[in-house]
Amino acid sequence: MADSNTNTNLPNNSLPGTSFPNKEEVDFVQWFRNAAPYINAFRKQTFVIYFSGDVLADNEFPSLIHDITLLNSLGVKIVLVHGARSQIEQRLNEAKIQSEFFQGLRVTDSKVMHIIKEVSGSIRINIEALFSTSLKYTPMAGSHLNIISGNYVTAKPKGIINGIDYLHTGDIRKIDSASIKHSLDAGDVILLSPIGFSPTGEIFNINGEDLATLSSIELKADKLIFIDDAQGILDNNNQLLNEVTTQELNTIINTNKTEQNDIVRHYQRISHASEMGVKRVHIIDRNIEGSLLLELFTQNGIGTLVSTDQLEDIRSANIDDVNGIIELIKPLEESGLLVKRSRERLETEIHNFYVIERENRIIGCAALYISDDQKQAEIACLAIAEEYQSQGRGEKLFAHIYKGAQQHELKQLFILTTQATHWFIEHGFIKKTLEELPSEKQALYNYQRNSAVYIKEL
Repeated sequence: MADSNTNTNLPNNSLPGTSFPNKEEVDFVQWFRNAAPYINAFRKQTFVIYFSGDVLADNEFPSLIHDITLLNSLGVKIVLVHGARSQIEQRLNEAKIQSEFFQGLRVTDSKVMHIIKEVSGSIRINIEALFSTSLKYTPMAGSHLNIISGNYVTAKPKGIINGIDYLHTGDIRKIDSASIKHSLDAGDVILLSPIGFSPTGEIFNINGEDLATLSSIELKADKLIFIDDAQGILDNNNQLLNEVTTQELNTIINTNKTEQNDIVRHYQRISHASEMGVKRVHIIDRNIEGSLLLELFTQNGIGTLVSTDQLEDIRSANIDDVNGIIELIKPLEESGLLVKRSRERLETEIHNFYVIERENRIIGCAALYISDDQKQAEIACLAIAEEYQSQGRGEKLFAHIYKGAQQHELKQLFILTTQATHWFIEHGFIKKTLEELPSEKQALYNYQRNSAVYIKEL
């Protein structure tokens, strides 16, 4: 960006202060504005980010470090947990050392433990070096942050299970969350390696995903993020599920629990973290450039988001929702699809509205106006944000209102519409005449709009 003293040549037909951004610039501005609510929400939150050894070996890993640095600059408190399996396997093969697995766990003898210490130390140093980069004309230019490693993890031997002695493979006994939080509050990034220490000075090989999961629970993290080869959670047709509740994930686990493979164990960790209070768990594909930012700062993300409850909530509106409703319906009012409503009118009639809220944003609304005789009600101002249309949200909102109308023991629902007739016909509405509406609605009918009347019996 040019400095403030740089002269700019204006087009002949332009006035000072006028600009003509191209489409790419317009898209960037719109994206940045859409990202603003997330930037505000993430500030001072704690993210635990796990990345596998394969991520570390990827040529794009420095770009991931840049993105993590960006999060830190936005005020996000970050704990990094790295895996090392692929690097360990490579070094074991080079040293011609055999290593056995049982039930997904490595049996760690002294020779294997020596390799693990060597690999983990090398990974830690390489990551610290990447975070120290601050060359001009790079994404790290001007950045300065401390990345802290330490003996935060106390471990114990896993012991003998089903006759198998796991030797130096350990379980996590305790995480020094108080010390970690102290460093996070100072703006430092914490780096945890999959190694734990016993009070007697022994060193244990621990599972990196287990470490990330337990760390997120102990730190009461706002997000636990797994970056790996997994695209996310898939349905029975191998289609990506963008959002999954913990209950839905448990159903998937129970359906596949007899397999006891790495994927099931991975899902069990996610479910445990979610049930223990971690608000959001993300599964992100490392093979997508910028996947971390795309998942966090776009509305639908690119991976799977797991939460204890639905991300979207249909509820009765309150006065705090007026701004969100105005923003939602303004484009539809300008196009003539909806009748214009003033802020004063919305504030007066807000008790008639229902909204769909997603991540603190109103993405859908509708109003139910009950007639004076308590027999009919009008559905009005039904709107869904453009980027969320054709995904069933209008149907869900209508179903919610329909259920409320039944509870009020109404006889009929009616709508006045100029361009959405087919949608309402598909939902059981039949074209009627103005005379079949409540008298108070007939008196307010706008003949200039010439809206069609449709009624549905309850």
